[in-house]
Amino acid sequence: MVKKVSFIVMKRLKGFKLKLSVSVWPVLFLSLLVTGPVSAALEDSPVLQDFNQLQHAGLLVLDAEQVPVYAKNAKQSFIPASTTKLITALLALQYWGEDYQFKTEFYLTYRGGEKFKTTVPTLLIKGFGDPFLVSEELALIAKQLAKQLKQQNIQKLSGIILDTSYYQGGGVRFSGAGHSDNPYDAVSSALAANFNTVYLQQTEQGIISAESQTPITPAALMLAEESNLFSETIKSMKGGKKRVNLGRDEALGQRYFAELLRAFLKQEGVAVSNDVAWQTLEKAFEPILLYQHRNQRTLAEVVTPMMKYSTNFIANQLALNLSREWLGAPANAERVAKVYQQRLVKLFDWQQFTIEEGAGLSRQNRLSPQQLIDVLEAFQPWRHLLPEIEPNVYAKSGTLLGVSTLAGYLYKEEQWFPFALMINQAVPFRYRNQLVRALAPK
Repeated sequence: MVKKVSFIVMKRLKGFKLKLSVSVWPVLFLSLLVTGPVSAALEDSPVLQDFNQLQHAGLLVLDAEQVPVYAKNAKQSFIPASTTKLITALLALQYWGEDYQFKTEFYLTYRGGEKFKTTVPTLLIKGFGDPFLVSEELALIAKQLAKQLKQQNIQKLSGIILDTSYYQGGGVRFSGAGHSDNPYDAVSSALAANFNTVYLQQTEQGIISAESQTPITPAALMLAEESNLFSETIKSMKGGKKRVNLGRDEALGQRYFAELLRAFLKQEGVAVSNDVAWQTLEKAFEPILLYQHRNQRTLAEVVTPMMKYSTNFIANQLALNLSREWLGAPANAERVAKVYQQRLVKLFDWQQFTIEEGAGLSRQNRLSPQQLIDVLEAFQPWRHLLPEIEPNVYAKSGTLLGVSTLAGYLYKEEQWFPFALMINQAVPFRYRNQLVRALAPK
């Protein structure tokens, strides 16, 4: 009979006193070698001794030759949280390549058909889910559009038509997504500016944009006023700032995109009426391609901030675009789950796993440390895209309530050691960083 033991772990990190109560069982190691720079760091580490007593946790560390150095519950399934983004990045990089640039197309058309061809044209924009249409990119687009329009002696546009049919209409809802105004809950869209968020500031004169490169628009003001964005407490604070998503109504975010582009076009001397409408390119009257824009950021330059800041919006956009490429229209949550199931079985011959979306928000997602190691081995060509979270540790973290994960590589003397840490119980803040520091080669 194995005797169950209880203990209390007390930690003080960055001025906060944290308490962890867990039940401890003797730990069976799947493998533990005592050679090499990684395993040498494991022998007497107090934080690893604490980890060994966690019930709902797994860890797998390989050496440079992919030989297990340490393993605990390596084949047990856990909630992976945002380490799921490693899979999303892998599938995207394998499919498109790291130099790929997402596109958006701009057309001229006439709303009234043939009899209105001599009047002011309308700008039709077809979105393809570019995840990184930030203000700086829209300003660049406006310059190129203005150049093309001036070559045709066009100084006015009668409005903007949006073709957002690349994604399923009505908004894509992913498992695990919340309804808060936090940026991490921003909805996906075939056309979106600034990750479907706005950054606003409360001043004595009223609400303004909190970033110089982004003009304030009617949609942003309406959002702030109707949702009582700034509480009385924040209103009383000079310079109060807040970044929020544009809500659950995808049409508001799309209108914001149109308004922001209109503001940049105005700066370039092109007048655009306030009218915004939705129509597919196929139903437009004789659309003429004016300009096809390729984002100045490559896929590698999109993945890097997604990994560093764990941007759910980027991950969801990539997942939807992958589903559209492999399964066709419509791009939606169901097809994303289907694509991940099909591709991961084909890549790794996995039998037991669940991935419902690409950002890691779903608590239904299940992976094992061994499966994350499989992903890391395939991700080797792009490991330089991961952030250095501790000296010589390049990894992607994941956090949900009661979930703390970390997967990546330990680096020592030009050798890379893949590791996957998965904890599905409450642990102190930055506990995983303490553990990985103990694992890191000195």
